[in-house]
Amino acid sequence: MSEYQYYEFQAIDRLLTSKEMSQLRSYSTRARITPTSFVNDYSWGDFKGHEDAWMEKYFDAFLYLANWGTHVVKLRLSARLLDIKTARAYCGGQCVSAREKSGNVILTFVSEDEEGGGWEEGDGYLSSLMSVRAELSRGDLRALYLGWLLCAQNGDFEDDDIEPSVPAGLDRLSASLESFVGFLRIDPDLIRVAASASAPLADAEPKVEEIRAWLANLPAMEKDDLLARIIAGDAALAGEVARRMRQERASRDVPAPSFKRRSVAELLAAAERVADERRRVESETRAKKKVERERKAAAARAKYLDELAGTEASLWRRVDELVATKLPKRYDEAVVILSDLRDLSAREDGSDFRRRLEVLRADHGKKRTLIDRLQKARL
Repeated sequence: MSEYQYYEFQAIDRLLTSKEMSQLRSYSTRARITPTSFVNDYSWGDFKGHEDAWMEKYFDAFLYLANWGTHVVKLRLSARLLDIKTARAYCGGQCVSAREKSGNVILTFVSEDEEGGGWEEGDGYLSSLMSVRAELSRGDLRALYLGWLLCAQNGDFEDDDIEPSVPAGLDRLSASLESFVGFLRIDPDLIRVAASASAPLADAEPKVEEIRAWLANLPAMEKDDLLARIIAGDAALAGEVARRMRQERASRDVPAPSFKRRSVAELLAAAERVADERRRVESETRAKKKVERERKAAAARAKYLDELAGTEASLWRRVDELVATKLPKRYDEAVVILSDLRDLSAREDGSDFRRRLEVLRADHGKKRTLIDRLQKARL
């Protein structure tokens, strides 16, 4: 099988300069380069750049896909929006890592499929994941927890390791997070188990009235500063303010009853039980659907035979005509009609059909193609 590798980088918070685009062009003459992106795929050769260095210098998001089963996502956020200590609380395995560089936190998520990923095009994947970064910037840590689950399912932790804090809304993932889960091949059953200790997402999102009240209590000078940053185009401001609101509200609100944090072994065992139950239900559903399909098919067959009843003589004449042509395609038509005649005769004693079929076999025994088709149809 041919080799396929796909690389896509995206700049979100600022546009690349002409000089930076020229620097990137020196690494590839065929890459698609715009003020916001670098995209290239390889069926031979390798990427000449350095992913981590480019994430530090140019880009806010990166996606890599290879047809031998490797999937990688990297996201860069300002450390004002995601502090490294919080990130590392979820990044203790081989599949997920966090590092800080020049005031930014860079997250890396890696999924490997030892059986190979098949031929899978990379176009469009990163755009479907882009909102994950925006959610993280607003203090939504679900992507980090999902990364921790990826490490757990891949055996990066000890059985008695305890899960980190479970964010709200695991039972209702956004479209971007659903794509994130699919791209990294995180076990949906494991997510379902983990979500049982996740508060409703609505409880984590500030209402419009709450936002207005929060703004009203800010000093005038601080409001002016926020307004100036908005006018100056500070791309990180919305996420920074949303994160700050979450933190301030959490510090003053009465904490909700907390769930007991679970061990890796408890989560994996529960996920296996959920998977077993899901497979049982799916098996029963398939069996019921099969019975219903067979019932409908039998009813349709009975109706069809009712319509044929009384035409047996003309059907036998048609069989004789088709067999006489010595054409394999006509033999197939004859076999279909003979099958109908057999089922019609089964409504009575079937002796007349068996006698006439024996005569037909005797008369045309030298036509091996015909005889083979009759045998395959069990006639």
